[in-house]
Amino acid sequence: MADLLTRTDPSRGPARRSTAPRHAMAPTEHPDFRPWPALWALVLGFFMILVDTTIVSVATPAIMTGLDADVNAVIWVTSAYLLAYAVPLLITGRLGDRFGPKNMYLIGLVVFTLASLWCGLTGTIGMLITARVAQGLGAALMTPQTMAVITRIFPADQRGRAMSLWGAVAGVATLVGPVAGGLLVDGPGWEWIFFINVPVGVVAFVLAARLVPALPTAVHRFDLVGVALSAIGLFCVVFGIQEGRQYDWGTIAGPLHVWMLIAFGLLALVAFVVWQRVNRGEPLVPLGLFRDRNFSLANLAITSVGFTVTSQGFPLMLYAQAVRGLTPTGSALLFVPMAVISGGLAPFVGRLTDRMHPRYLAGFGLLCLSVSLIWLSHEMTPDSPMWRLLLPIALLGVANGFMWSPLGTSATRNLPPSRAGAGAGVYNTTRQIGAVLGSASIAALIDARLAAELPSAGGGAGATEAGVGKLPEALHAGFSTAMAQAMLLPALVVLVGFVAVLFFALPRHLVKSGDAH
Repeated sequence: MADLLTRTDPSRGPARRSTAPRHAMAPTEHPDFRPWPALWALVLGFFMILVDTTIVSVATPAIMTGLDADVNAVIWVTSAYLLAYAVPLLITGRLGDRFGPKNMYLIGLVVFTLASLWCGLTGTIGMLITARVAQGLGAALMTPQTMAVITRIFPADQRGRAMSLWGAVAGVATLVGPVAGGLLVDGPGWEWIFFINVPVGVVAFVLAARLVPALPTAVHRFDLVGVALSAIGLFCVVFGIQEGRQYDWGTIAGPLHVWMLIAFGLLALVAFVVWQRVNRGEPLVPLGLFRDRNFSLANLAITSVGFTVTSQGFPLMLYAQAVRGLTPTGSALLFVPMAVISGGLAPFVGRLTDRMHPRYLAGFGLLCLSVSLIWLSHEMTPDSPMWRLLLPIALLGVANGFMWSPLGTSATRNLPPSRAGAGAGVYNTTRQIGAVLGSASIAALIDARLAAELPSAGGGAGATEAGVGKLPEALHAGFSTAMAQAMLLPALVVLVGFVAVLFFALPRHLVKSGDAH
């Protein structure tokens, strides 16, 4: 392990600082260095993280039954993971700059794989949530390193194609995750959605150790005050939003305590931003990054995307299994059109990203995402033909194919190499913050809409518990309406991202080449 934390580029010796721009492409100075195999090795771990997220959404009803938990507790299985994933991202990006992205990626992969084994061995909902926190920490160590490596080993005019691999991986993961999850839940049991990560993690470790280069490192200080403020703020806001319904928003004492908790969390986040501005050392978030217009707007857009992508899966899976009577495998197969279209479009869009204005590509994708969810909400009735559900889901695939590469490339294209890790950490943090808020918000909204649409079933909790097993036919209409209404929240939130990308500036390499398209 000590060797992992101290090695740098073997051709340069134990270099401790690398700030000159020419060091950004240091690995390409080796005639045997091949950036694409290195990237493939890295995205295998990224694929595992994405699969793990989508697998859990399909297994939600089975986990509720197996661990005797309600929907709010099971959604904490996702929220706890996302929260533990989001909070450390700012510092794990810096750790990659300091100790090398390859080293931190490998450490994170080990943590993630062992935590997956722990998740499968748990027997209570509380222990599963705890294991998911450990899994989130491993994912946080891994994710920024992939984007940082892309920024450092690919020139600006090739990063769109490199980022398109992310889009293709996301597309394949949206198919493999739900389908594999359904097969595993219907077969050996929900525990195997976590056990499956163990062999994949071992293969990913071997490939990354062999193919990913050791990049030059730089000395960084770590802003522990910033870490504490961001962690406290995010936890208070997320807990307040998700648990507010459980503490009864409708009473005087309940909402007072909940709103005080949320307000305290918001104050902590404001204090975090102020601290980043006045910190004379090395702040956790270099606010100078946001002077680049595209970086700022891409972060706003990816926050809305994280919110939307995470939150839309819960109402759809509950509706498919509770109302339409689909098995976990059957409900997962609904995602096939989305995954096939997304994976097929990603390389094409990646090439366009290197030649076209990103506002057109990302804007089209985000608009398709909103339209598809509104359309899907309209079709979520007890007797809607299945083919009519598949049409808006196919449009979701178009949206996924067009938005990921332009957003990621726009955020990182102009970053200097010395700030690649910090920029990747910020970008992934904002995406995960959106995901955490989406998970918490959709839980509260589902609970509230079930209480409104099925009051005779005992409110949100009772209705949801009924939906895990055999939902009586008399409750199908109300349950469907509640899930359809919940789907409108992510559809509206992603429009914020659509507006943001309309203000993207033309990338520098296109300005220099005179391409105005």
